[in-house]
Amino acid sequence: MDKNGTSQLPGFLVRVQAMYSSLRDSEKKIADYIKENYQNIMNLTITELAEKSGTSEAAVVRLCKSLGYKGFQEFKIKAAQDVIQPSRQVHEAIERDDDLPTIKKKVFNAHIQTLIDTLEILNDEDFEKAVDLIANANRLEFYGEGGSGVVALDAQHKFLKIGLKSFASIDSNLQAMLASLLQKGDVVVGISHSGASRNLIESLEIAKKMGASIIAITNYSKSPILKVSDVVLFTISKETAFKSYAMSSRIAELAIIDALVMGVAFKHYEESFKNIQKTRDATLPKKY
Repeated sequence: MDKNGTSQLPGFLVRVQAMYSSLRDSEKKIADYIKENYQNIMNLTITELAEKSGTSEAAVVRLCKSLGYKGFQEFKIKAAQDVIQPSRQVHEAIERDDDLPTIKKKVFNAHIQTLIDTLEILNDEDFEKAVDLIANANRLEFYGEGGSGVVALDAQHKFLKIGLKSFASIDSNLQAMLASLLQKGDVVVGISHSGASRNLIESLEIAKKMGASIIAITNYSKSPILKVSDVVLFTISKETAFKSYAMSSRIAELAIIDALVMGVAFKHYEESFKNIQKTRDATLPKKY
């Protein structure tokens, strides 16, 4: 805690915290050591970290890769950067006796932190793959349920504005029907915070069987949706009693959609600009 009672969680510790429950026992031992001694990690060799955590060098490498790093050296570099410049925003649970200004501040800070944490774990290569798949898609569909369904509808709207014929479905039966008509060259973006929605995963499996490419937007953890996806874009959000994941995770999902739209638009800049003007002109009379 800092002097204002604010937790400061370096980005690499965000990854450790998010993945902890799905780690192997040996990886958890290393993660536990890291959480207790994170300010000194950059000074250790891989052998020293293995010895101090009572594990092996192979386990250290596995942990680094589980956390999304290419290896131990990249992990150390990132750890050093995070310790020198730790995140200042925090996840703070809203307390029963908080006044309205405090509640407002905590809600905003929580959303800000979710975006910071999501940016930390959003892999550049996976993001580029997702942009390329969408930019070259014959047909683009977005599937989501509940809060994620709202994100799917928003994605359809934004990609239509830049000229991509996109479709969104928030109904599981309709998703399955749409998926059954897809083919190679088509792309489906499945949006699910838990990554464990049975109906959604079944529809994605159908789409994949038909030859479509699957992009998943989901929370940073090992979940069933990963097995059916070609590319995964991760979010991170922390759930508390009065700040359910649906709030912050939706903001992170929307930010990823916005980034994808911009990435695709700038790949076809002139065409996207013309389509934005066309779609804007088409809706202009409805604004009076």
